[in-house]
Amino acid sequence: MRRLFVSCLLGLVVVGSGAVAADAKPVLLKVPVAFPTTLPGLGTTMKWVADRVELVSNSSIKMKLYEPGKLVAPFETLDAVSTGKVNAGYTAAGYWAGKIPAAPLFTAIPFGPEAGEYLAWLWYGNGGKLYQEMYDQAGYHVHVIPCGIIAPETSGWFAKPISSAAELKGLKMRFFGLGGLVMQRLGASTNLLPAGEIFPALEKGAIDATEFSMPAIDERLGFYKIVKYNYYPGWHQQASVLELLINKETWNGMSQGQQMTLDVLCRAATADSFAYTEAIQFDVMKRNVEQHGVTNLYWSDDMLTLFQQTWNEVAREEAGKDAFFKKVWDDLSAFRAKYDIWEAYAFLPRARPK
Repeated sequence: MRRLFVSCLLGLVVVGSGAVAADAKPVLLKVPVAFPTTLPGLGTTMKWVADRVELVSNSSIKMKLYEPGKLVAPFETLDAVSTGKVNAGYTAAGYWAGKIPAAPLFTAIPFGPEAGEYLAWLWYGNGGKLYQEMYDQAGYHVHVIPCGIIAPETSGWFAKPISSAAELKGLKMRFFGLGGLVMQRLGASTNLLPAGEIFPALEKGAIDATEFSMPAIDERLGFYKIVKYNYYPGWHQQASVLELLINKETWNGMSQGQQMTLDVLCRAATADSFAYTEAIQFDVMKRNVEQHGVTNLYWSDDMLTLFQQTWNEVAREEAGKDAFFKKVWDDLSAFRAKYDIWEAYAFLPRARPK
């Protein structure tokens, strides 16, 4: 079904590719990526797009990817694309929290939404419009396209089991986005490190624990070699949205056909990345236990309640500090309140680990 769905989307693009070539000047997008292209979902999604865009655009669009740090440092991508240093970049909006407080709302939000609800809001609610408005209002000269969404993450790798909030106090931990604010409120000291810097930081003791992504990605980064307790569920990132940023001048210079090609191809990549990352986790979880000596743990109800209550406090405070954060949060909350009736009736209860 995944291949059929993606093939249908690609077919729509290919049908129009002749028209794209007729009225468009060829475009070469030089795309620094924030994640190594070997990392499933995070890095492979943009490679998936790059491998297909020339074919489906009838050679009207070509794309060259640059691994993290080769052309632009991961945390400098937004500025580089906006100023025209590069004409595109692939990253996650949550990296811009220090510049735009609302940005993490477009990557991952504690306690949901999950992928289906997130995409419903982005594609058929006001999410997509607000996403672009965020960059426009902040003065960034970029066009944004959601281009990938990955399965839930784990909520961290620890050197010992965590049974109470008291054990989080003083913990030095790599943590992403809005979830990091929750951990800070609970007494942990958090920082945001790119993928390649996390293992050395664990090895040297600069951090005691880390979260980064899904089991299939975390295994490649080798966290299990140092910390053996892997906690679930990823309450802070039940789904993670990725973004393709294109310099506004470059985007405005494209034909409508080229713009549509990128939009539809990114929608196809989003479907593919979610299905792919859902398919590759369970074997890794089994291997972590049987070969790497990892213990998979599920947070107690008390700890999950604590995380959620703390997040509710943080969300109210962030909305009170920044008007655009409040605008996005209010819109998303209203959408989710309407979605609740569908979610409550449509889905089966989920089994807890035994």
